[in-house]
Amino acid sequence: MNKREFLKSAAILSSATVLPTSVWMNSDHKRLRTAHIGVGGMGMEDLKAIASHDSVDVVALCDVDSDRLAVAHKLHPNARIFSDYRTLLKEMKNEVDAVVVSTPDHTHAPASMMAMEMDKPVYCQKPLTHHVSEARAMNKMAKDKRLITQMGIQVHSFYDYKLATLLIRSGIIGKVKTVRAWSPKNWGYDGPAPEGSDAVPKNLDWNLWLGTAPERPYKEGAYHPGNWRKVLDYGCGTLGDMGVHIFDTPYNALELDIPTTIKNKCRKPTGFGFPEENTVTYKFPGTRHTAKTLKWVWYDGVNAPKKHKDLKLPNNEKLPDQGAMFIGEKGKLLLPHFMELPRLIVKGEYKELDISAFEKSGEIGEPVRNYTEEGKKHYHQFVDACLGNGICSAPFSYSARLTETILLGVIAGRFPNKKLHWNSETLTFDEDEANQFLDGMYREF
Repeated sequence: MNKREFLKSAAILSSATVLPTSVWMNSDHKRLRTAHIGVGGMGMEDLKAIASHDSVDVVALCDVDSDRLAVAHKLHPNARIFSDYRTLLKEMKNEVDAVVVSTPDHTHAPASMMAMEMDKPVYCQKPLTHHVSEARAMNKMAKDKRLITQMGIQVHSFYDYKLATLLIRSGIIGKVKTVRAWSPKNWGYDGPAPEGSDAVPKNLDWNLWLGTAPERPYKEGAYHPGNWRKVLDYGCGTLGDMGVHIFDTPYNALELDIPTTIKNKCRKPTGFGFPEENTVTYKFPGTRHTAKTLKWVWYDGVNAPKKHKDLKLPNNEKLPDQGAMFIGEKGKLLLPHFMELPRLIVKGEYKELDISAFEKSGEIGEPVRNYTEEGKKHYHQFVDACLGNGICSAPFSYSARLTETILLGVIAGRFPNKKLHWNSETLTFDEDEANQFLDGMYREF
């Protein structure tokens, strides 16, 4: 199936049935019945966090790996189990209130769109989609159907990140002119595509794992369960993985939109894996929190970040393993990733933060230094919103734009060292050869 045809039909369905999110919430049903698509790895963490809410009943579990499904089923023995998310959604349409999608990136949009077609609120792991066209379609459907949605960027709801956002917006370092962000993780692969094939394990349905992605022989250790992020057809590289987390706070705090230019300094494309080291430079239109334009530089790979005067710390301290640095008119703000307080640097020295105004206004709570407890906030926010209590802080209206920005940098990796120009009116690159990567084809499976 052509991906454009899929997304077009989904958009038609979306606009044809506009339902307020309160339709089922106002019924006598006071609990949230959840279905979980993908329950291994991060999917298991998502399952545990969502299920920890007192008002949640897990009614369906789905995974293409029967071993992982069995582990999840032991935790929720009353839930129905499935290997194909399409079967789950069709058979349990009237028994599920919300859907959690925790699959590899290439399955995020197909599963989420099908759930939203059925008017289900969706919590989807990051990055929201594998392609730019999918992010737009998911945003449109969520808006047209007025659905509760949340992207899985748990740190968005963490104390330290909310504090950094308030500090930047308060003008603590003045107008921000540059952001530098980094992660030394390597979700890239510079080698050749694996040759040959191996027998598919009995516990894995390889056809369902591939889903809408191009057909490819199974090769042990190359894709499932751990290395799919490195491969163009399934993941989004380090930028799509850690970049979403680390970009999130600066992107949100500075109220950025879509960049005007993107350039990725990396090795030549191989057609199979993402580059192991990337330096991606974005230029954004200015906002009320920035200079006339904002420069954003992302570094990833084992040697990240590159040395730069902007990243120099007082007393020649070592940079945090991962993080972001805001460079403004009056100083710098360092935001480590994660669960560390932001640090203010003025004229080469650390300065004490005064957050009393935020504490008095109730804009920020107490810091929590336990990830298990802190991590639940983002998930419980989604559950509460579905039950009519509050709103989500990372709905698709926000996370689709963040994801699109990330994916433009991923696309730039196919044109190393070439500046790509983004046209905000046509929503295309001026360099036509890059536009083919905004979209793709869906395999029938």
